[in-house]
Amino acid sequence: MATITIMDPVTRIEGHLKVEVTIDQNRVTDAKCTGTLFRGFEKILAGRHPWDAPILTQRICGVCPISHGLAASMALDNASGRSVPDNGRILRNLTLGSNYVQSHILHFYLLSLLDYVAGPQTSPWTPAYNVDMRFPASNPTYPIMDHFVQAVAARRRAHEMGALLSGRMPITAAIISGGHTVVPNAAMITKFRTQLNLLLDFIRNIYIPDSIALSQIYSDYFNIGGGWKNLLAYGVFDLNASGTDKLFHRGCVENATKGNPNNVFLNQITESVTHSWYADATNNLTPRSGDTQPVYPKTNGYSWLKAPRHQGKPFETGALARMWVTGDYQNGVSVMDRHLARAQETLKVAEAMLTWLDQLTMGAPSYEQNNLLSDGEGIGLTEAPRGALGHWVKIAGGTIAHYQVITPTCWNASPQDDKNVRGPIEQALVGTPVMDPTQPIEVLRVIHSFDPCLSCAVHVMRPKEEPMVLEVPAVTC
Repeated sequence: MATITIMDPVTRIEGHLKVEVTIDQNRVTDAKCTGTLFRGFEKILAGRHPWDAPILTQRICGVCPISHGLAASMALDNASGRSVPDNGRILRNLTLGSNYVQSHILHFYLLSLLDYVAGPQTSPWTPAYNVDMRFPASNPTYPIMDHFVQAVAARRRAHEMGALLSGRMPITAAIISGGHTVVPNAAMITKFRTQLNLLLDFIRNIYIPDSIALSQIYSDYFNIGGGWKNLLAYGVFDLNASGTDKLFHRGCVENATKGNPNNVFLNQITESVTHSWYADATNNLTPRSGDTQPVYPKTNGYSWLKAPRHQGKPFETGALARMWVTGDYQNGVSVMDRHLARAQETLKVAEAMLTWLDQLTMGAPSYEQNNLLSDGEGIGLTEAPRGALGHWVKIAGGTIAHYQVITPTCWNASPQDDKNVRGPIEQALVGTPVMDPTQPIEVLRVIHSFDPCLSCAVHVMRPKEEPMVLEVPAVTC
């Protein structure tokens, strides 16, 4: 007999996610991912000055705000034809790189590890599932839980690095249209380099070995959680002024194909809302023309996330997608492949930051002074730690007339589309073996491997009240 297991909320992620799985004969046969909170930043931005976008959109997520600030700034750069000085480009990379490192360390040690290693038998570690824990916390050969405290310190160090170059973290006002507002000096670079070298020691000698040890003990998870095996990346970390050369390339692959990736066609990115709580009139539109019109309740709707598709197909985004498209990691698509690719990407980014520090020019500008156009359209494409991130903006009469955001988790945790095709996490869950449906640790391992972040939603909740949809009047400048 089939069993319905509902995990609401899924814990140890950013934001609020509900996952419903159908289990038959100890295997998942169906899955639905539900973003439980309305995402309406697009409506908040309507009518505001364009310069508000890099500041306000960083509030979308406290874990990856730098990515949103950068995407918004890039969209405004694109709309106004602005160029960014080399120092500005490099400072953006260093700030974003610091955010990547802290996010990946956070994911492995604080958000995912307790799916495999039993924590201390005290709050907040308990209550917890007690199923299939093959990785003893006190194992002297692999003292992985001993590294937890070091990971917290390493993550703080990465935050401090970002603050050195941007004034504060996690949210900064330094990344704006035209570049970066901080003027680097020798003392700042020396402090950054010292912190970075300490982080590199942690990544090389603790994080990488721990990820390998985990993959060896749970080697069966190289065959679990594959899903559609379609991977997409926008590319990130510009290595030249034009952005044509990047540390991670743009491209996509289907069915985990190796070799040269396919092109990403922006005009073929659409958002399905058939199973989302949005007006059907916005179904399958591109972000350039799409809208955010909430409709709740709605027949067949089960999520506040839309369903992004490229050429009509679902694509997984994230560290594995970036590493695969660039050719750095092409072992496979699975739970353990995601963990290993993320760890290796952390090292690649940290090592690149050492090179970027040497490329900064003392006294050179990091910002181009230029007025925004009163009318224009722009796209800002980058990568958050969790995957492909895009901001689309239209400016009319000096204010924001249209704004759309597609976050990585909208790609990964999307509901079914208009063809009833599951999203990447939903499909990855199908086929997952579950030893005990009352303690579905295996389901959590698949979900957490994507590092979902549901903070693309506006966090407004009304305890013990019926659901409501409230329309907020547009703000005019």
